[in-house]
Amino acid sequence: MDASSAFQDTLPLSSDALLAQLDDWGLPYRLHSHVPLRTVEESKAVEDQFMVPGENALRLKNLYLRDKKKRNYLVTLEQSREIDLKALGAELGVGNLSFGSADRLMQNLGIRPGAVSPLAMINGVGNDVRFFMDDAARRADVIYMHPLVNDRTVAMARDDLMAFFDRTGCGVTWLP
Repeated sequence: MDASSAFQDTLPLSSDALLAQLDDWGLPYRLHSHVPLRTVEESKAVEDQFMVPGENALRLKNLYLRDKKKRNYLVTLEQSREIDLKALGAELGVGNLSFGSADRLMQNLGIRPGAVSPLAMINGVGNDVRFFMDDAARRADVIYMHPLVNDRTVAMARDDLMAFFDRTGCGVTWLP
């Protein structure tokens, strides 16, 4: 199965249910539908379809990682930021990091590869996934991310995303 909304009903929490929860919590967003996007390069090719000119926006790349002690991490970065996993592991004080498998991604974040997003922490909190976010998010007005599927993107104001984290009990550790 792919990570598009066509298969959202096979997720622990569907994209539609997540969006309904955001609505119930009074957290506004702009929803955009597009072809499935799996990589930053694919995202860059279509983002001009929904980006607002002059908007102080942050576009993301997300890494689902594990350490040797089998602890799980979601690391959200500015999409063009280079990352060295060995250096990141040292910075976080957790040793060597590696990418988590698709099965563990589904088990711990309730999503498939290609749809990794900070919004998946709605599932990750209950599975002890630690969340790290690029400090660039603190300076952005709007943050673009997938709502658990990779053929949709939501644009949320930074303060509304922070309210989402508060609502879900997700602690954010900031990465300089």
